[in-house]
Amino acid sequence: MKKIVALLLAVVMAASATACASGSNTAASSQAAASTPASSAAEASSTEAKTDFKIAMVTDTGGVNDQSFNQSSWEGLQKLKADTGADVSYTESKQESDYATNLDKEADDGNKLIWGVGFAMADAITNAAKANPDISYAIVDNDYGDKTPANVTGVVFRAQEPSFLVGYIAAKTTKTGKVGFVGGMTSAVIDQFEYGYKAGVAYASKEMGKTITVDAQYAESFSDASKGKAIAQKMFSNGCDVVFHAAGGVGVGVIEAAKEANKFAIGVDRDQAYLAPDNVLTSAMKLVNQAVELVSKDAIDGKEIGGKTYTYGLTEDAVGIPTEHKLMGDETYNAAMALEQKIKDKEITPPANKDEFTKYEATLK
Repeated sequence: MKKIVALLLAVVMAASATACASGSNTAASSQAAASTPASSAAEASSTEAKTDFKIAMVTDTGGVNDQSFNQSSWEGLQKLKADTGADVSYTESKQESDYATNLDKEADDGNKLIWGVGFAMADAITNAAKANPDISYAIVDNDYGDKTPANVTGVVFRAQEPSFLVGYIAAKTTKTGKVGFVGGMTSAVIDQFEYGYKAGVAYASKEMGKTITVDAQYAESFSDASKGKAIAQKMFSNGCDVVFHAAGGVGVGVIEAAKEANKFAIGVDRDQAYLAPDNVLTSAMKLVNQAVELVSKDAIDGKEIGGKTYTYGLTEDAVGIPTEHKLMGDETYNAAMALEQKIKDKEITPPANKDEFTKYEATLK
């Protein structure tokens, strides 16, 4: 895990400095790993030969430079192009009403695989897939279950697992006994972050024999950085000294507030330390870029990817926290790594929603 995450961090830092701002730009920027084994040399060779394969991505309202999962998804496609020569592009959605229009545009442009980024695009992807049965679609952060269309692939993450780790770290770090959580839009996906985080805080609280409270609030947006900043500022003024966000572009504002208040923020989806090196304590990473790259490679190689959902977590080394830990110190980091192993070994199962959290919390009493 450490090796994979360390390599990812180096690449993400480089990619952030050259983040794309228009739909047709491409550049290399990621490292592959996920729940399936790496492609064999023969598979890689066949992939590289298919340079005419067109893949497009439609962002949610956070945009391609959200410093979060849209940007990470695009980096996965950039890496795919560098490795295979595939023709990749993206279209940004400014509002939810753009989803259907943008998906139609990508279908008309002759793309063979079209990605939708974010659970908010679930209905639009379903409708597009029905209208274009000969095109493959994939969506980040949505599982249709047994209703998954034959030409749609879901990609989801056990986000509660890295969230548990950063909750533990937040509780071990706080000096006020108050920490915060800022969510983007209320949903089952963001529940994973919130309740995984709260469970990690609760675990550390019991371990240390302290009472540590969590202040949680939602922005109901993934793009309004100013709202994220205002929410975090209020949390900091009310005594929180560590605030975790799972809010896409909203989280940029959370990190800005932490920097101005000289408090700690915890990033999400990617290592966000580059946004405020002295104030981002750690990050709950979802390596979306790796999943996007690997599923896309399978599509290029002619593998059947539709009608199912890929799930990634700590066991697959597809989520985690950065190896850099200067702000928390070795003791806290090593303790978090020990918890990571317990999660991998199924000794601890972080909760993904309120009901699971209530049951988990009861086991700590």
